[in-house]
Amino acid sequence: MAHDALPPDPFADDPDDPARLFDEPDDDAPPITADERAELLADLADLSLYQNLLTPRGVRGVVVDCAECQDPHYHDWALLRASLEQLLHDGRMRPHEPAYDPDPADYVTWEYCKGFADGAKTHLPRSARRFR
Repeated sequence: MAHDALPPDPFADDPDDPARLFDEPDDDAPPITADERAELLADLADLSLYQNLLTPRGVRGVVVDCAECQDPHYHDWALLRASLEQLLHDGRMRPHEPAYDPDPADYVTWEYCKGFADGAKTHLPRSARRFR
């Protein structure tokens, strides 16, 4: 379809158009440091472990209390992985669509995930613990 066949953009030339954030790179964002990169890679590895341990128990993802809006944000496993990978590759996370009508009982905190994984590790045979 030709571009001129589309309806006009109602926000064209609006400096406050929130969609502009998707088109404009954040040149002010410094590149991630080697330590930040290592932390992100560790978080991605932990996320895989948490997902493998908790999905069979009905957990759909992680809930994060947002410091900006004071509301809980529910992240399915795939969304959280995509956000962390984007931060790793682009140095920032783009806005995303929040979960639609999430059931809070299906989500746990990152701290809960860590505690659950630590508890599960103590129940592994000694030979399996060294691979964690």
